[in-house]
Amino acid sequence: MEYLLEINDLRTRFYTDEGVVHAVNGISYALEEGEILGVVGESGCGKSVHALSVMRLIPSPPGKIESGKIVFAGRDLLHLSGNEMRHIRGSEIAMVFQDPMTSLNPVFTIGYQIMEALILHQGMDKNQAKDRAGELLTLVGIPAAWQRLDDYPHQFSGGMRQRAMIAMALSCNPKLLIADEPTTALDVTIQAQIIELVKRLQQNLGMAVMWITHDLGVVAELAHRINVMYAGYIVERGKARDIFKRTRHPYTQGLLGSLPRIDEAPGTKLISIPGLPPDLIDLPTGCPFAARCDYAEDQCWESMPALEETDGQGHTVACWRWKYVAGEETS
Repeated sequence: MEYLLEINDLRTRFYTDEGVVHAVNGISYALEEGEILGVVGESGCGKSVHALSVMRLIPSPPGKIESGKIVFAGRDLLHLSGNEMRHIRGSEIAMVFQDPMTSLNPVFTIGYQIMEALILHQGMDKNQAKDRAGELLTLVGIPAAWQRLDDYPHQFSGGMRQRAMIAMALSCNPKLLIADEPTTALDVTIQAQIIELVKRLQQNLGMAVMWITHDLGVVAELAHRINVMYAGYIVERGKARDIFKRTRHPYTQGLLGSLPRIDEAPGTKLISIPGLPPDLIDLPTGCPFAARCDYAEDQCWESMPALEETDGQGHTVACWRWKYVAGEETS
């Protein structure tokens, strides 16, 4: 099968005065055309750094993509020149960031910023670009779209700014949209609207989506497949329904246990994961989750498990004791 995006053994480091930060540690996976992938994990687990690596936006120095392959539509992005990557960014791969107020330029109108991408990547003249910009704002649900083209970012609400960012990202019909926690700064009602908008646009346009979040509740209703990341590793990967119904990794169990559920009895306590994530400058020799894990044994402290197929359906997990976690073995 040909994949839209294939990542193989990607490793990204940051060289700081305190030491080398091991931000992404040999992750591998593939993304199909039209697929929605959820990338979840707590802050600092490498979700955003891995996405910025795909976009070749790691600041250097101090950051560096040490090794690996990032094959997008048949091309290894790590072997392209800076100029070739600029043509891919925005036109074939687009990214929506967490805070639209810091992503939009406050001194240029919304219309100008959308038109700029259309003129640069699509070769449109100003009139064509303005018409298309109005269509895009309409597509993402902004009322009186053509009149709002002359507004500045501060004249938009938070939800409307995020919609404008999505319009900008979609302007050149990308094959892949990377959304890096795009609803975190928004209230719950607006979050739901943005999620529904992205689902609708994905279905209509057929693009692939990588949705990065710390909230498993969001990806439950959005993603086809989920990568669970911890300390720069993918520790569990599978179809969304399998991740929720047949959890194999104790970290994923902890994330799910911390979510409130409407089908639980009143007064049921949420589960918390004890301890803190490991220091990425001084990663442990074995499994990075061992110090916080109720299932850990000697082997867990000695070596990091590789991702292992659990069911023949693409559900993989990096855990020495996944059968115990899943309840398939008792001793």
